[in-house]
Amino acid sequence: MTPARYGTVLAPGKLVLVGEYAVLDGGAAVVAAIDRGIRCVVGEGDSITTPGDDRFVRAALAGAPAAAYSFSDARPVPGLATKAGFGGSAAATVAAVVARGGAMADALAVHRAVQGGGSGIDVRASWMGGVRTEGGVAVRAPALIAIWSGRSASTGPRVERYRAWADDGARARFLSRSAGAVAAFDRDPVAAIREAYANLCEMAAAAGLDYDLPTFRRIAALADAHGGAAKPSGAGGGDVAVGVFPDAEAAAGFGGACEAEGFVAIEVGVATAAGWV
Repeated sequence: MTPARYGTVLAPGKLVLVGEYAVLDGGAAVVAAIDRGIRCVVGEGDSITTPGDDRFVRAALAGAPAAAYSFSDARPVPGLATKAGFGGSAAATVAAVVARGGAMADALAVHRAVQGGGSGIDVRASWMGGVRTEGGVAVRAPALIAIWSGRSASTGPRVERYRAWADDGARARFLSRSAGAVAAFDRDPVAAIREAYANLCEMAAAAGLDYDLPTFRRIAALADAHGGAAKPSGAGGGDVAVGVFPDAEAAAGFGGACEAEGFVAIEVGVATAAGWV
């Protein structure tokens, strides 16, 4: 049994723009699929090769036709020796499922099973592409840039801490404010990012969750000075911040200011859906 085709699959990475943590309670979010994801080259043979953790792709390829499946980063960040936090495990899962001819539901099931839970927001972003709400509705794509925080962060412990947060009243306020930021994003993405950041910091302080960093606060201040807004993307505690700007010129100015202060600015573009190239 051989695959239907040989060739290359590209699966985008992701940046969560608004809605982190709220998605774990069924809330909405806005997520950008970006052009820094995972490549899977399918050729003759019978092997699976990955640059790191292979649990996700091996689970996704269980029972797949024999072939040589070789995974690698698409547009890796030069000089960055650790993961940036662009949803690599989800993108790898999506690339593997596309390569074997599966559906998004398969990728969601595999990723959730291997990771031990999660909202699936990163898998959906990689599979569908574009800038979308959690429900799949496309929204306006602002000018984006990512800034490396200087340290990696693990999502799992932060998700567990959020789930254990027992203040129902504060949680309801957090979810309401998060929904408001999501609703406002298409109209005014800069204001939505600022509101989302303030809301997430308040939630984290109440829940005892390691989310914010002095680095993030400085990045946000630089974004504000250039007419935009920035916040951690995803679970926080490290990885990347995402900056949102009215135009590419403002985003470039912000990136230059960040580089001048020793941060690593990472250019990102909005990617199309995962698929064969």
